[in-house]
Amino acid sequence: MEFVKDAFDSNWIAPFGPNIDAFEQDLQAYFGIQSVAALSSGTAALHLALLILGIKQGDFVLCSTFTFSASANPIVYQGGIPVFIDSEPETWNMDSDLAEKAIRSLAENGQVPKAIILVHLYGMPAKMDRFMEISKKYNVPIIEDVAEAMGSTWNGQMLGIFGSMSVLSFNGNKIITTSGGGALMSQNSDWIEKARFLATQARDSAPHYQHSSIGYNYRMSNILAGIGRGQMRVLNARIEKRRSNFQTYFNALSHLSGVKFLMEPKGFFSNRWLTCLTIDPKLSKGISRNDVFLALQNENIESRPLWKPLHLQPVFEKFPAYLNGVSEELFDIGLCLPSGSSLSNADIQRVVSAIAYLWK
Repeated sequence: MEFVKDAFDSNWIAPFGPNIDAFEQDLQAYFGIQSVAALSSGTAALHLALLILGIKQGDFVLCSTFTFSASANPIVYQGGIPVFIDSEPETWNMDSDLAEKAIRSLAENGQVPKAIILVHLYGMPAKMDRFMEISKKYNVPIIEDVAEAMGSTWNGQMLGIFGSMSVLSFNGNKIITTSGGGALMSQNSDWIEKARFLATQARDSAPHYQHSSIGYNYRMSNILAGIGRGQMRVLNARIEKRRSNFQTYFNALSHLSGVKFLMEPKGFFSNRWLTCLTIDPKLSKGISRNDVFLALQNENIESRPLWKPLHLQPVFEKFPAYLNGVSEELFDIGLCLPSGSSLSNADIQRVVSAIAYLWK
């Protein structure tokens, strides 16, 4: 509230101002990264990343299929062709072997992908060693989608520093929020400076309004950046609470037949943005994901199926996909539980009781 009040008191309410500069500096320090541009959304950040990498009509871009549509939409904005890659079962993230298969297959037809959009799903890191190896081997840049994974680490290193660029989201459902907003990050300061230029309608340096490039209205406002500055002060506490939520659910429910949680491999640290589980009816005496969903709904508790894979979405069904069945199975049997940072122990126990009752 102090930062927001200061924005109004100083009349900095536009997409310029000291809160934006300070918020970007906070993010740079937190991630240990060279340069950050605060933007209007994570989708805007992803769009600018593709623009900066020169993605254009007909270019192929690899993308996780098991994610929200915002990870793929900007590819289509540019006239590119998303190539959907299925998940591997351990982390639910993009399968590196399938990704390499797709690159080789496309390259045989002279269509080497121009980028990989690598999503760290539900806060769980992807297997970065394999993807950095693939990126270097085939000279395909990685854009890390860290929208769900701010504060997660792989082998002690913060997600968001591995790719050529990375994107954050501060949407209202993320681990910290500016109500709406995002950021683009890179070790390449020139790229981020170009992103800021494009995000402010690509206005040339002149005393009058002059434009020699198409621009976008993608900059974050000074007010929302003030919210972000405040949120950065509680980010570590939010991560701790989300991880505590997961552990409480795990301790209470993991013994139930057919119930399985998404676990951290060695060296992986998840912010546990959402606590997710799967219910295998073959092992749970016929209890299904839908049974759990309806039991919670009857108690006025919201839960949600895992992401519907993008290759199954009507808007993306015409695009190529490399599949192994993992994401479709997860969609069929997986559920996201209430996971907010404001949940009380009583709230969580209410969820646990409604689920456990089905196994009695």
